[in-house]
Amino acid sequence: MTTTTSSIIVGDARRPVTPHWPVPEERRTVTVLFADIVGSTALVNRLDPEDVRALQRVYFDTVAGVLHRWQGVVEKYVGDAVMALFGARHSDGFDAYRAVRAGLEIQAALDCRPMVGDIRLRVRVGVATGEVVVDLGGAVSGGHGVASGAVITAAARLQEYAPPGAVALCAATARATAGLITQRRLPPVPVAGRVPPVPVWHAVGPVRPGVDRHDGPLIGRRRELATIRDQLTEAIREQNPCWISLVGPTGSGRSRLLHELTRGLTTVDGAPVRWCVTACQPYPDQVLEPVAELLRGLAGVRRGDGPAAVHDRLVAALTALFPPARVATAVPALQRLLTNPDGSAAAMAGAAICREVLLRLAARGPLIVAVDDVDRAAPTVSGFLHALFNAATARRLPLAVVTLHQPQWADTRPGSARRVAIRPLATVQSGRLLRHLLTRAGQPVALVDRLLPLVGGRPGHAAAYVASIVSGADPAALPLPEPVRRAVGAELDHLDGERRAVLMAAGVLGGVISAAAVDRALGWTPGRSAPALRRLVAAGLLLPHHAGGYAFAAPALRQVAAERLPRALRAVFARRATDAPRQVTARPDALRPDRAAANSAGAVGSGSTTRSAEIVRLDAVRSRVGRDTPLVALAPAPGSGPPRLSAPTMATPPAAPPRGTNRAPVANRLRPVAPVGDVPPTSPATVSAARANTGGHWPSDVDRIPVTIRAVPAVAGSARPGTGVGGLPDRVRAVPVPPLIRQPDGLADSA
Repeated sequence: MTTTTSSIIVGDARRPVTPHWPVPEERRTVTVLFADIVGSTALVNRLDPEDVRALQRVYFDTVAGVLHRWQGVVEKYVGDAVMALFGARHSDGFDAYRAVRAGLEIQAALDCRPMVGDIRLRVRVGVATGEVVVDLGGAVSGGHGVASGAVITAAARLQEYAPPGAVALCAATARATAGLITQRRLPPVPVAGRVPPVPVWHAVGPVRPGVDRHDGPLIGRRRELATIRDQLTEAIREQNPCWISLVGPTGSGRSRLLHELTRGLTTVDGAPVRWCVTACQPYPDQVLEPVAELLRGLAGVRRGDGPAAVHDRLVAALTALFPPARVATAVPALQRLLTNPDGSAAAMAGAAICREVLLRLAARGPLIVAVDDVDRAAPTVSGFLHALFNAATARRLPLAVVTLHQPQWADTRPGSARRVAIRPLATVQSGRLLRHLLTRAGQPVALVDRLLPLVGGRPGHAAAYVASIVSGADPAALPLPEPVRRAVGAELDHLDGERRAVLMAAGVLGGVISAAAVDRALGWTPGRSAPALRRLVAAGLLLPHHAGGYAFAAPALRQVAAERLPRALRAVFARRATDAPRQVTARPDALRPDRAAANSAGAVGSGSTTRSAEIVRLDAVRSRVGRDTPLVALAPAPGSGPPRLSAPTMATPPAAPPRGTNRAPVANRLRPVAPVGDVPPTSPATVSAARANTGGHWPSDVDRIPVTIRAVPAVAGSARPGTGVGGLPDRVRAVPVPPLIRQPDGLADSA
C-alpha cells in the first residue's frame, strides 16, 4: 500500500511523522548553556513584585536576544535561570564556540543594559558539551524536555564554579574551542555524583586562530595542483581573469593545496606573481574582516600597530599607485576599514578603495587573490570579490580569484568560474601520509594498517587519528576523534530529513548499500529511497559500488550516521535488514523426476552413495545483483550434507578466514571446486565473498570470484570422475524453478 508517511515512530506514537523528517529522535552531541543570576533570592526579597517583574523582562529579553543571535535554542526558564541548547537540530561544527561566545556576550550585554533603578545584575554561566537524545520536532525555543542526558546537569553544576560575570567550561567544550577562545584552566573541582573531581576552564575571550602549519611533504594532489597551476598561468598570460573554486569537505586538504600553489606559482613568463591570501574565520565579529585582512597584507600592517604606524604604512603602499591628493583622502578611509570593518557606510567606502588598490596592483603585474573558507563569509565579502573580478575582466588585467569552500555551500560564483573537486586520497597515498605522520609523532609505523581503513582518504582525518593516539587513545580501540565527529556531523546536518534518514539506515546496514535494503529498513515503499541515494552520490557522501549499490565515501560518516539513531531504532533497522529474500534452491533429484527414486534408494552410479548440490537460478542471480546479501553458489564439503546459505547481517557477521590463508570467508560447510570437463557457457555464476572488518560490518570492497557449479560425491572416490547421477556428466545446469518455490512478496529488486 502506498503511503506518504514513514512507519518509523519513536517516542510518542500519536505524533505523525512527516516524510521530510522520517526519524523524529536522534542521539546528538550538543552544547548546553546554563545561566543563573547571582544572589537572586536576596534581590527578589527586597524588591516590590512589580519591580521584580520588570527586572525579569529586561533580563530574559537580553539573554534570549543574545542566544537567538548565536543560534541557540532556549529549552527552558527555571526561575531566574536560562538553559539553552546549541546544535540540537542542526550543527555547523562550531556549536561549542557559539555557546561560549553567547555566554561572553550575555555578560557584556547585561553590564551595558540599564536595569530597574540602580540594580546591576551579575550572572554565572556554565557551558558543557556531551551526548543527548533530542526530540527533533520539539527543538524550538520554548520546547520543554527537548533533550535528555547527563550533560544538562553538568552545565548547571558548572555555572556554580564560575565567578560572577564569568563563563565556566567543561573539558569537552574547552577542547572544542581550543585556538578559538582564550581559556584559563582551574584546579579540578568536586561535583556531586562525579568522581574524581572535574577539571574546569574559564573562558576569557575570542582570539584570532593562528595559521595552519604545512611543513610536511605534499602527498598526492599532483594532478590537481598541475591543473590549477596551468589554468592560473593561462589566465595571467592571456590577461583573461579566471575564477577557480577549490571544493572539498572539511579535512580534504583544501588549505594545504592553496599553500602549495602559493609556493609553486611564483612567476609567469619571468614576471613575479603577487599573492593576496586571506581566510574567513567562523562567525566574525565584523563582516568585512577578510577584506581588512587583505589590506593588512598589502600594506604590511601588523596587528597591534598604533595609529601612526598604520598611517605611515598605508601612505607608503599607496604612494606608487595614486596621485598625492588621492592618497590624502584614501588613507583615512582605509584606516576606518581596519579599525572597524563592520559593514557600515564608512567601512564599505574603505572596501571600495581597497578593491581599487588591488586592480591597480594587477595593472602593474600578475595578481592572485585567494580566500579560504569563503563559505563562512558574509554576503558582503562575496559582493566584494564579484566586483573585483568583473572590473578586472572589463580591464583585461592579469588577475585571478581563488576561493575555497565546502561542497554544500550555495556558492555565488560567476558562471565562468571553474570548479575543482578535491577528491579523497588513494589508498597508497593515505598509507604514505599515515607513515609520515606517525614517524613525525614518534609512534609505531605498524599502526598504518589499523588506521588506513578509518581515514577514508581525508588528510585531516589521518592527522586527527594520529593526534588522538599521541594524546593517549588506545590504538586497539580507537574512538572517533572529536574534530572528525564535529566536521562529519555538520556534513550530515546539511542534508534534508529524508536524505539524512537514508544515510542513517545505510549506516546501520553497513557494507554495500542497496535501495531495496534501505527501503526495507525504513519501511518505505519500494523505490522511494533511490532518488535520495542518487542525490547523496552527487553530494559526494556516497560512492557507486562496482558490484552494484553504494558505499560510504568516508568511514567516519557511516559511523556518525549510525550512532545518531536511538538503540531501539537501530534494532528495528537491523531486524528489517535480515528479512531479505531467501536464496532459491533445488535438489538434484528435483531436476530429473525419472531418477528421483534411484537417488532416494542410494543408487549413485557404481558407488551407491548419496549426493546433493545447490542450484541457483540464473534469473535469480541477475535479479539479486546489487542487493545487500552476497550470493554464494558453491559445492558442499565432503560429508556436510546439503549446502545451506545464510545471509550475513549485523547479527551474524561473516566468518573469519582460516589461519594461514588469505582467502575470503565463505558460507559454513561450503567450498569452491574446480570445473571438470566441458562446462556450458551458462553455468558459471559470480560469487561475492567479503572480508569482515574490525567493526563486524561488511566492507565496501567486495571481491568477485567466478565459480563453476557442479555436484561432487559426498565420499571421495565413490564415483568416477566426470560422471554424475546415473552416469550423467558431473555438472549441473540451471533450470526453471518449480511453481511452488517463489520469492517472498513485498520485496523489490535493488535499484
